[in-house]
Amino acid sequence: MFTAFNAISHCNPRRAIVFAAFSLALAVPGTSIAQVQFEDAVKDLSNENASVRLKTLQALRDAGYPEAAVPVSNLIIDKQDSIQLQAIATELDLFLTDKVTARKEAGEPAVEKRSSLSAEAAFERGPLVVSLRTVPSEVLNALRVAAHDENAHVASEALYAFGALTAQQDDAARSILQRVSQEDLVAMLESRNSNLREAAVRVIGRFYARRSTDPPVDATIGDSLLAALNDKDRGVRTAAMEALGNIRYEPAVQPLTDLIKTPVKGANINGTLDALARIASPQSAPLFKEQLTSKSAVCRTIAVEGLARLKGTVKLGEIQTALTKERDDEVLLAQSFAATMLADAPIDQLGEALVRPRLHDQARRYLVELAPGHASRFGRHALDPDTRIRVEVAEILTLAGDRSALPIVTPLASDQDPAVAFAGGRAVAQLRQTGAKPAS
Repeated sequence: MFTAFNAISHCNPRRAIVFAAFSLALAVPGTSIAQVQFEDAVKDLSNENASVRLKTLQALRDAGYPEAAVPVSNLIIDKQDSIQLQAIATELDLFLTDKVTARKEAGEPAVEKRSSLSAEAAFERGPLVVSLRTVPSEVLNALRVAAHDENAHVASEALYAFGALTAQQDDAARSILQRVSQEDLVAMLESRNSNLREAAVRVIGRFYARRSTDPPVDATIGDSLLAALNDKDRGVRTAAMEALGNIRYEPAVQPLTDLIKTPVKGANINGTLDALARIASPQSAPLFKEQLTSKSAVCRTIAVEGLARLKGTVKLGEIQTALTKERDDEVLLAQSFAATMLADAPIDQLGEALVRPRLHDQARRYLVELAPGHASRFGRHALDPDTRIRVEVAEILTLAGDRSALPIVTPLASDQDPAVAFAGGRAVAQLRQTGAKPAS
């Protein structure tokens, strides 16, 4: 119980109190009031009266009992749409985390309560919105089934909830879930509803995103995304490009290159180039070098990123020579990324960019990519007097998933600033349970 409580307390202080009280009640000999109420609620989830099931779901959602996850999962495939949506929302509330944002006068953490998030909104906020508790397979399986629901709204919520809640799977569980989910997710790409096809592509791109320790993605997944490049809906095509980059699907290199060399009307050149830069095949090096002289700063930025990932193929000097007169901030930041990737330069300029709103997201992406195997680079920044930088370091190292970062993030868990301590505590908890190895 104490292990579970520690994990929950790092992610959601309010629910940690509820969980501790509920667990204590169950430990007391005899039948407690809390136990009776919870058992009665579970029974009411199967009540024939839909209004009773709905009210019970709302009560369990408000209580936030983690133990409710499996019983509630049965209603994700209920015959009533409103109950299905409430069940999906309840599961999200059980596994999403509140956020510590500021210091109270008494020095205690202030917890900012999340307003109810749609599943799509939760998905878009990324993996750090999910708590460290393991999501039961019953929940994920029910969401996968509900993604085929006749009601498009229910199907979309289930699909995005599945995509959001798979974020904390360890390597072994993720690999198994990827295999058993493949057929269902690929089938969603045949939906008549373009929003569902786009959702499926986005979820596939996130869930099958290739990590440094992963084998190549199965061709069934990759080829289905390649086919989606010809979808009649622009949103689906754009999502497919991004997904192909995320899964680093080598067979996509030539088709994507052809889209740039012989663009059709309305072609998304930036998205296509970005996909190629993420796949980072040596075959694309000539194209990236050509794009260094593009009139588009976006294309120059992406070209630098692609070349930076081609270690052993490209020299930093080639990039610097081509961009001698460069003045665009995004392109210059990409050059800093390339300098670190290709010449082991310090990350100082990237770290400084974290407090510049225009460059924040770009710098954060670079630092997450650079962190595995190089956590020591962040040591000085973890001591930065700026609270924002210390929080960013904790979150970046969490996302990087490399256990060697533990000596860096452990002191942050005891930081005097509650927001830093919250981010540091989460980093410690997650990195201790990860099996990720440093990137080669």
